[in-house]
Amino acid sequence: MVSLVLDHVGVTLGRRAVVRDVSATFAPGTLTAIVGPNGAGKSTLARAMLALVPATGKIRVDGVDAAAMPRAALARRIAYVPQGQLLHWPLTVERLVGLGRLPHLAPMSRIGAADTAAIERAMARADVLDLRDRVATELSGGERARVLFARALAVEAAALIADEPLASLDPGHQIDVMDMLRAEAAGGALVIAVLHDLTLAARYCDRLLLIDAGRIVADGTPAQVLTAERLRAVYGIDARVETGGDWPTITTFGRSAR
Repeated sequence: MVSLVLDHVGVTLGRRAVVRDVSATFAPGTLTAIVGPNGAGKSTLARAMLALVPATGKIRVDGVDAAAMPRAALARRIAYVPQGQLLHWPLTVERLVGLGRLPHLAPMSRIGAADTAAIERAMARADVLDLRDRVATELSGGERARVLFARALAVEAAALIADEPLASLDPGHQIDVMDMLRAEAAGGALVIAVLHDLTLAARYCDRLLLIDAGRIVADGTPAQVLTAERLRAVYGIDARVETGGDWPTITTFGRSAR
């Protein structure tokens, strides 16, 4: 179990305030999507939670200031699936997934039996055991997505942050990734994903954090957050939102006249 609390968090990159006064608490066993238009500050906020960019305010992990934690200690608590699927080294899938164990290893130490077992479990959960001897740079986009997810799972952290994990994937593989994120939350993990697809966010996520111009516009269940008025105000689109089913369904009609 892990707790993650943001207290008036802000991030300035260059001279531009990208994240402004964001406060939120994230609970174990939930899948939260950070949504919003391009340039809203979603990925920057995710990176701030991992102390990858300097931030004002406080980000507390288990009550401890994330910025003051040793990097390996923070990485053992929060696993990270970064944006993009580019792989630069021709490692086998098993070795690439094994990189997820680095936060647990002392400098120059070798992978031990416990690490090997964690790698096996991660590959099984991400359904990539059959790919273990393949060269990762030769995989398809969907296969790479599952392998990078397995690398994060190998950390065996209590929390997971995925930054745009659906980018460049076809609809079938997008559903595969969302199923994996949902399964991690159902198993008790604290899971946060930066997403653009509002339909998938509404279908899979317990909570949406809608951000525009670096600020929280709405925070709640998909039905609470996704209203026609907000879609018009934030995204500039005309849409119909129906909430009678298991999750809100969105039908877009085009750009709104603003």
